[in-house]
Amino acid sequence: MVRVKIRLASKDKSIETVALANSGYESETPQILIPTELAKNIGLWPPLGNVEETEFETAGGPLKVWIIPGGCKVSILTEDAQSSEIDADVVISPLADEVLLSDKMISELAIVLEDAGRGFWRFRWEQAGKLRKSHPPKYWR
Repeated sequence: MVRVKIRLASKDKSIETVALANSGYESETPQILIPTELAKNIGLWPPLGNVEETEFETAGGPLKVWIIPGGCKVSILTEDAQSSEIDADVVISPLADEVLLSDKMISELAIVLEDAGRGFWRFRWEQAGKLRKSHPPKYWR
């Protein structure tokens, strides 16, 4: 599994955390799924304004979520580089305890999953031999 350190910014708040690059999380737009606890910390819970309540189909069954279109900006942070800041739709999940990046978000952040099982990745613009190591998980409970 590949986990990357990110900065998530919404309105006048930002937070650094770790997100799982989940290529199995398919989306039409760049999306970041965040637990309710993180949404509270960044001022997105309870959701107000332009919010869509919907259900995602998951391996464990239907999951009720709230989507805030363009609700945040996301960038990857490393010791020696930073990605561009990407506009993302925020998906708030009351069951999740970890931040997830959708397939479209992974692409927009220029993440290349080199060896998911060993946790190696790189930025698209870096040489193939440049491997970055996955971060340990950060759980929001």
